[in-house]
Amino acid sequence: MSRSGRLFQLMDVLRAHRRPVTAAYLAERMGVSERTIYRDLRMLAELGAPVDGAAGVGFQLRAGLFLPPLMFNADELEALVLGARWVRKQGDPELAQAAEQVLAKVATASPRDLREHLAQTSLWVPVFEQPHSDPFVAPARRAIREERKLRIAYRDEQGRSSERTLWPFALAFFQGKRLLAAWCELRQERRYFRIDRIERAELLDERYPERRQALLAAWRQQEGISEDS
Repeated sequence: MSRSGRLFQLMDVLRAHRRPVTAAYLAERMGVSERTIYRDLRMLAELGAPVDGAAGVGFQLRAGLFLPPLMFNADELEALVLGARWVRKQGDPELAQAAEQVLAKVATASPRDLREHLAQTSLWVPVFEQPHSDPFVAPARRAIREERKLRIAYRDEQGRSSERTLWPFALAFFQGKRLLAAWCELRQERRYFRIDRIERAELLDERYPERRQALLAAWRQQEGISEDS
């Protein structure tokens, strides 16, 4: 077993116990020496894993703390890399930068063999048409995240312009276009708005009166969209 695989296993064993367990117990469970267990525990601590304890007392994971990216195996890392590379190609500069930062943090916190696997993965996202960089994706995302109203100037497919106040609750990323789902105060119903047809957008301080999850649930039910979509 590789060292990173052994570290994964050690984390799983520690996670399974609410009380401290001794190095001798861990060594027996994993079929290695106590010296190896102590070395692996030091490595986990250096990687930021929330391990408490000492020789003669026992070791355990602190409750309520985030486990570092060490918890990812090779398949999970490939999924993460592929997803981040897709996000980088979507024409949203803020999301692209965030994707880069996620990959950098994962690479920094992963063991060397997984870090090398991360760098050498051959999964790519081809883009046949360079997406347009839309300045209104970021305020739309923020409006969704903070449940705030968004006032927009919108031009429909017939070229007609209108002023709308929206309660945005979902944003779909299609190849070449972004579609915002929102409750429209003007029409008093759920509507879809293409981001590239927004001519002006202002994020308001006012929160919309319904919770985003309620709006999202009603939309899913209306459109017949499952929870896993």
